[in-house]
Amino acid sequence: MTRTFKVLSALLSYPTVELQQAVPELRECLAGEGIVTGQQRRTLHPLLDELAHNDLYDLQERYVLLFDHTRSLSLHLFEHVHGESRDRGQAMIDLKAQYEKAGLVPNADELPDFLPLFLEYVATLPPAEARETLAQPAHIFAALAERLRKRRSPYEAVFRALVALSAAKPKDDEVSALLAERDPDANDMAARDAAWEDEEVRFGPAAGDGCKDGLIARIRGGLRPAPDMPAPRRSMGLSS
Repeated sequence: MTRTFKVLSALLSYPTVELQQAVPELRECLAGEGIVTGQQRRTLHPLLDELAHNDLYDLQERYVLLFDHTRSLSLHLFEHVHGESRDRGQAMIDLKAQYEKAGLVPNADELPDFLPLFLEYVATLPPAEARETLAQPAHIFAALAERLRKRRSPYEAVFRALVALSAAKPKDDEVSALLAERDPDANDMAARDAAWEDEEVRFGPAAGDGCKDGLIARIRGGLRPAPDMPAPRRSMGLSS
């Protein structure tokens, strides 16, 4: 098991008190495995620092505005591949079957294409296979990193790390195609609503290097949305 992917999963999860308290262990795990290079780890420091020290409500509000209120930053991978296509229904079924084969049982509240859950699955794979699996949505990671860069968000570093850990560099044309799509500011209500105007489709292990799997599992179990925030809308293969 590659625990670095579990740490990256936790960093992309909804901020909770447990996540804030676990930041020292997450740092230790990243350094202990050494899969993320020293330079890449340094780019993750601003996000880790903010998660550890900033007001929790502010962290939660920012997370919801970024990832739940902005379709172009959705953490649901199939949103960027299949959109409202019927194809994503079967893709969700196939991905869920892959998880179950690996012994990973998704939370009933999470769709299989939710990126933190996908990274939990990647963590169960042998290192070479994990990198090959990451390469499939690497163009999505690259596009999300660029959109977050424009917003000066520290979450950009997580996506840069995922691209670097992928077995293959994302194709420029695939990244460009994603970046050509609408990318409204979450605070622009009219633009945000227009981006979501399509009707939603619904479809009915030991720790090491100081990184505790049980703790990360609890971090990943944090529920959303933040207090007083609207419930996020959810959408349903990884490569185009």
